[in-house]
Amino acid sequence: MAIEIQDPIDRIRTQIEEIVGSQQFKIWFRHSTQFSLSDDILKVGVPNLFIGGWIEDHFADSIAEAAEQVMGRPIKVTYSIDPVLFRSMRKSQLNSQAAYIEKNAERSTKEGGNGAVPARDPQRTLRGRMEDFVVGANNRLAYSVAESIIENPTSDSSTVLFHSACGLGKTHLLQAIANGLSRHNGKVRWIYASGEDFTNQFLYALRERKLDAFRHRFRDIDVLLLDDMQFIANKKATQEEFFHTFNAINAAGKRVILASDAHPRMMGELSESLVSRLVSGMIVRIERPDVQTRKEILRRRATALQKSLPEPVLQYIADKIQANVRELEGCLVKLLAFASLSREPITLDMARRALDDHLTQTGKLLTVSDIEQSVATFFGITPADLHTSRKSRVIALARNIAMHIARKHTDFSFPEIGRMMGNKNHTTVLLACRRMGQLLASDGEVTWPSLSGVHTRKLSELIRSFEEQLGCAA
Repeated sequence: MAIEIQDPIDRIRTQIEEIVGSQQFKIWFRHSTQFSLSDDILKVGVPNLFIGGWIEDHFADSIAEAAEQVMGRPIKVTYSIDPVLFRSMRKSQLNSQAAYIEKNAERSTKEGGNGAVPARDPQRTLRGRMEDFVVGANNRLAYSVAESIIENPTSDSSTVLFHSACGLGKTHLLQAIANGLSRHNGKVRWIYASGEDFTNQFLYALRERKLDAFRHRFRDIDVLLLDDMQFIANKKATQEEFFHTFNAINAAGKRVILASDAHPRMMGELSESLVSRLVSGMIVRIERPDVQTRKEILRRRATALQKSLPEPVLQYIADKIQANVRELEGCLVKLLAFASLSREPITLDMARRALDDHLTQTGKLLTVSDIEQSVATFFGITPADLHTSRKSRVIALARNIAMHIARKHTDFSFPEIGRMMGNKNHTTVLLACRRMGQLLASDGEVTWPSLSGVHTRKLSELIRSFEEQLGCAA
């Protein structure tokens, strides 16, 4: 009697579905991920940085648990952009993802779905560590500031905000500060949370009339570390609660350390009072790593995987991948998987063969994902909204601006931009760019509604602000 042996990848996917539930699996995994397994490394291919970031933030533990259950041992999980996936994403899938984010913004996926305000936990160890952070000219100031916070957490009550494009180390640095505080001074009370965690716990406390417990948790501390602060920008009640939390911690002479995808003035839905408080502190931008830093990142990641890459291969990848650290890691994992399957030694020629298609799609300095994130953050929406077929005034304007900037500052064609932004037809991109061009030529204004009222601004000024934020201003 024949015994059917199921492929490990199929078993892992089945196990993930059992853990996260069929609805979330359908929305986030069925057509949005591609799994491969090599040398105890599970590579999760995703269509773009936004979806990759969402899956990593919300389902990393579930994926790791499923892989360990199937393989019988801990498996390292990495995430990377899969060029094939972003070309094949369905419009219905993109709409479902955007709708899910909007519908579930008030529910916690990290705390069993009930959003309960937990009792103060023993301070846990987070993933990021200072010794693993690769320091270069792009992030030396940020690293030095983080070190000073660890060494003297309560000697200065000034606020610090780290900001950068996706995948450049903000979360790593915030987590490393938290771990450093625990190691250097166990008496320092800190809380690390994402903007989504803060929102979910606040809404639960409000609904269950447990605001006192919530405020005790987030205010009776020495250091508050809040990641992805842009998440609260379009949530008026949450933003107001954070403002009072910020004031309470600051008045007590304690510290607030933040990370976001944008400068406070480029989070368009933040109140002016909160922006004013934030910019009165220290704003630290993390730039993209230079080629030497990128080589060192690759070298360290390879060493962590007990692999060694020849210097010409390190140089080749570092020269080609300039956007962010996640793409560097994805490229490395793909190369190691290719070498394992082909049983070839890693040489420059082999690296070129293995990575040619991958580098063609992901090696750009300024990516469409960067542009989408910057524009979406300013308008108080998500990149997923830009990928949908919705045509509200805010989404339509944000989509048109993103397409215009992508066409102006990348080498992608109209059809390529359309595919990356939710499989839009090339004529949609062409018309958007033409519309923006006409408005710019006439020095026209654009108008859009927000939580704080209706805004009107010259399009040229708005686009110049985005270009400065993205580092591509003339």
